[in-house]
Amino acid sequence: MAAVLVLGLAVHGVKHDGGTGRAAAPTAAASAPGGPPGSPSARPSSDSYDPAHFAAQVKARAGQAGIDPQLLMAILYNESYKPHDPAAERAWQALKPDAAFGIANMHRAAFDDTKAGRDFADRRWEELPDDPDLAVETAAWFLHDLAAQLPAHPAAGLTRDELLAVGYNAGAGNMLAIARGTTPGPAARSYLDQLHANWDKAARALAG
Repeated sequence: MAAVLVLGLAVHGVKHDGGTGRAAAPTAAASAPGGPPGSPSARPSSDSYDPAHFAAQVKARAGQAGIDPQLLMAILYNESYKPHDPAAERAWQALKPDAAFGIANMHRAAFDDTKAGRDFADRRWEELPDDPDLAVETAAWFLHDLAAQLPAHPAAGLTRDELLAVGYNAGAGNMLAIARGTTPGPAARSYLDQLHANWDKAARALAG
C-alpha cells in the first residue's frame, strides 16, 4: 500500500498525512533579520519573486530549527512555480479551499500541526501570504519534525536531505515508506530532480 501511495504522488507543497507525529522540540526564540517573528517581511512584487530575497530569513530560521539552510532554500525554489502574490493566493484559495499558502506552499493542517508548542503558536495559517518570514519559519520546523522521524539508517539510497524533501512534498508517511525501502515513484523522483536542479542555485542565493 505504501508503494501505491508513493507512485500516486503528483503534488506540490507541504501535504499532511494525518500528522507528523513529531517529538517535542525547543521553540525558536531568536528574531530573523528584518524584524521580530510575526512582523511581515518586505516582499518583492510577484514579477520579481525570487526566494533569494529571503536568504537572511532562511539562514536564521534553518539555524533555529537545526536543518540545512541549503535544503530549505532549494525547497523554496521548488515551490516557486506559482505566483506568490497575497491577492492571487487568496483568490485561488477561494476557488480551491485546500490550496497551499505562502512562499513555502504550506497547507493548513501542516501549519497547525507544526506551530503547536512553538513561539508562533498563536499565528494563523491565513497570515502566511503576507508574512514570508512566518512561512520560512514554519517550513524550517516542519523539516525539523520530519527529520526527527527518520530512521537512523534508512534503507533507501537517498540522502537525509533528499528524504526530507520527499517528506516536505508528500508527507511523513511517504517519506518513511521510501526510507524503509519503497522505490520512489515518478512524482517523488520529479520533485527530487527539481531539488537537484535548484541545489547550486540555493547555495548561490545563500552566499549572496
